[in-house]
Amino acid sequence: MSTPLPGRSAPVAARLRGVASSPVREILALTERSGVLSFAGGLPAPELFDREGLADAFAAALHDAHAGRSLQYSTTEGDPALRARVAERLTARGLPTGPEDLLITSGSQQALTLIAAVMLEPGDRVLVEDPSYLAALQAFQLAGAVPVPVPCDGEGLLPDEVERLVAEHRPKLLYTVPTFHNPTARTLGEERRRELAAVIERCDLWTIEDDPYGELRYKGEPSTPIAAIPGAAERTLALSTLSKVAAPGLRIGWVRTPADLRGPLTIAKQAADLHSSTIDQAATARWLAGVDLDAHLARLRHVYGERRDAMVAALPDVLPAGSRFNRPDGGMFVWVRLPDGLDATALLPRALEHEVAYVPGAPFYAATPDPRTLRLSFTTHAPAEIADGLGRLRAAFAGA
Repeated sequence: MSTPLPGRSAPVAARLRGVASSPVREILALTERSGVLSFAGGLPAPELFDREGLADAFAAALHDAHAGRSLQYSTTEGDPALRARVAERLTARGLPTGPEDLLITSGSQQALTLIAAVMLEPGDRVLVEDPSYLAALQAFQLAGAVPVPVPCDGEGLLPDEVERLVAEHRPKLLYTVPTFHNPTARTLGEERRRELAAVIERCDLWTIEDDPYGELRYKGEPSTPIAAIPGAAERTLALSTLSKVAAPGLRIGWVRTPADLRGPLTIAKQAADLHSSTIDQAATARWLAGVDLDAHLARLRHVYGERRDAMVAALPDVLPAGSRFNRPDGGMFVWVRLPDGLDATALLPRALEHEVAYVPGAPFYAATPDPRTLRLSFTTHAPAEIADGLGRLRAAFAGA
């Protein structure tokens, strides 16, 4: 093992200063030890992966007739068959899309990084929900941008506040997860989506709509994509991924982008990695062609909906008196606010002593954190395990 030279430090770029390691990833590392029941990670349930279907898809992609292409360098924009399948799905969900509108990325996280590289200069402002998705904050900070939190209520972004902050900060971008938000699980209603779209048009505000959870709906009707609303559509980059509905290990994401950003984003992608994994794209295209995706999603919704119900039903007897939490219509999370005077980060070591874990909410805030908040994920545990884990959490919170 090499050791640092005395008095020498590595020449780390200034852009990395102030970009902290993800506390969520650090907490997930703590939960790897045997016996810890974790509500920390936003992970899909591995027993629900279509392992047989994916194995068949990879075998087909590696068949003699296809292996040469599936294992070769490919186009930066992505596998044509995969782009066609994704475009069909987005169109069916109310977002008219052609294959040419899409750039395949290595997860939607790479799409965020590419957009930041293409559109942001050091010192630029980016409007974000308060709180916001932690990895998006990291991507913007790595580009030298300054996230500016937008006040929210239980439904999400307040359009009037967006317009006020546009006038005050002249931001380059608005970033939003309007459907089953991470970390809060809240969803922007239809009327407010149209109000926000009007603000986007009026302010000529470029917008990133991140939608990794939209197909995991357990109640209600599908939401209209902001990228499908006239006025906002011409200014919105729509991101999504198959990580939550197929498997995160595939690292298949995409950005649907207005025409004048396709070229710059493609160049940024070329500079980053030439193209996403050819074999993974080829296999995913075959999986999408062969799977009954609606039936697969119905199974996910049924199982995850039961797990959400189990968690929400038990929480009143688990949390300290005066706590509040939501009952999301979809997604993977429940957002909790403890009573005044309690600190979710300070209570985490006590929870780990009881072999249960959650994610404190403080790291998700771009400016002033609310120390009372925490995020619980329900997707990876059956109802009996949820009851066990929440019993441990009740014991950890006892006397708090």
